[in-house]
Amino acid sequence: MTATDRDGSATATTEPTVRSGASDTRVIMTLLVATFVVILNETIMGVALPHLMSDLGVAASTVQWLSTAFLLTMGVVIPTTGFLLQRLPTRTVFLLAMSLFSTGTLVAALANGFWMLLVARVVQASGTAIMLPLLITTILTLVPIERRGVVMGNVSIAISVAPAIGPTVSGVILQYLSWRFMFVIVLPIALAALVLGSRQLGTVNAAGHQRLDVISVLLSVPAFGGLVYGLSRLGEAATDGYRTALVFLAIGVVGLVAFGWRQQRLAHGSGDPLLDLRAFRYPMFSVSLTMLCIAMVALFGVLILLPIYLQTVRGFDSLQTGLLLLPGGLLMGLMGPVVGRLFDRYGPKGLSTFGSVLLVVTLWRLSTVDPATPAWLLVAYHLVLSLGLACLFTPAFTTALNPLPPSLYSHGSAILSTLQQVAGAAGTALLVGIYAGRAATLAGSGTPALLASGEGLQRAFAVAAVVGVGAVICALFLTSTAPESGAAEPESGAELEVQAELR
Repeated sequence: MTATDRDGSATATTEPTVRSGASDTRVIMTLLVATFVVILNETIMGVALPHLMSDLGVAASTVQWLSTAFLLTMGVVIPTTGFLLQRLPTRTVFLLAMSLFSTGTLVAALANGFWMLLVARVVQASGTAIMLPLLITTILTLVPIERRGVVMGNVSIAISVAPAIGPTVSGVILQYLSWRFMFVIVLPIALAALVLGSRQLGTVNAAGHQRLDVISVLLSVPAFGGLVYGLSRLGEAATDGYRTALVFLAIGVVGLVAFGWRQQRLAHGSGDPLLDLRAFRYPMFSVSLTMLCIAMVALFGVLILLPIYLQTVRGFDSLQTGLLLLPGGLLMGLMGPVVGRLFDRYGPKGLSTFGSVLLVVTLWRLSTVDPATPAWLLVAYHLVLSLGLACLFTPAFTTALNPLPPSLYSHGSAILSTLQQVAGAAGTALLVGIYAGRAATLAGSGTPALLASGEGLQRAFAVAAVVGVGAVICALFLTSTAPESGAAEPESGAELEVQAELR
């Protein structure tokens, strides 16, 4: 089968398999559970970093790479998933992803030093990077457009709740057990998902014949890695820190330009682009993606900054920190399906505008917290922030992907997931850099360490609030869209019945 793109060219697409409704539900639920587990692992390290500094004998700037390297690896690997999802059968991609994740988790549990643990995190990230695009592409293939909102609402549980409750899970574990148990406890769950998926998953998409463009893969490394690392150095007060940051940012920008040029050349030539950038020709994809990236900057920034504030400024232990952040994570989980139903009924504009306003207001209020701020007020701020993010994620994901034709499902999912992770990494690096730079400047001028740290956090939250204004602007332009009449639609049930099932 071929699908006609907007430029009139014919693009090969994969054929969905004949599946029953119950089979579709089992497939999506299996992928959702697996995705929840692997994304939970993204932020489980945040609260553990002080423990790891002590146990492994490394500095704060070194131990931070356990989180940064994880996100950077995802930013480099995710662009290849557009190729993998078209080139390999669905079941094969799933087994690859969960095998990598399970192997990395086992190595992390057995790590006898920092560098072994860092390698394990990179292997984990390689598996994690594949799961979210696989889940989203499968949903786009199996779920009709009028029901995608409620299904994407369930997906938001994995996307937003898993990283939100990561600090809580690690906080409880670290209160009573060694940091190794963060991986020991996750490993059997990952293995169970691997076994279940190997039995439940058939082939949603058939294998294709696309060729992997190695040059594109190589270009993605300096493109995304340079940007994130450059941002991580911006907050440093030393002149040399600024110079290093500018060098890596320049490398990142040049890499992105070269990467984009390469994809365009392949798309209009005889090759297969690693990421088909023709998805950006759909306005709602671009606007929604921008809003999603802003939301990820806020989410990952807060997930790093709040534990720093609670433990450094307020003196809370890891368990108390995790429990204070738990209500917000649970609220996002409860609101995901509700927001999905509201999206299917009313569209994206009202929900996303409400959510983005809550985001900005809460970040601004967090920029005023100090050592005397009551704990209950911090919980309230986090709850409101979580509600705002819940109202943003489902509209952003669904509105971005709805207008795409089937030929761009895997590429659109890969682009969205890539920039989401890069935004999270960049947000973390930028906000932590601002916090560290401001605190170091004040401490150098004689300000007590506690006050310097508090003011650094206030500055970082204020910057996050300013960035959040962009989400409000994007929300005002969101509209419900469906695939254009000239784009290929997924086959109807009657058409699918005549296709051979690929198992």
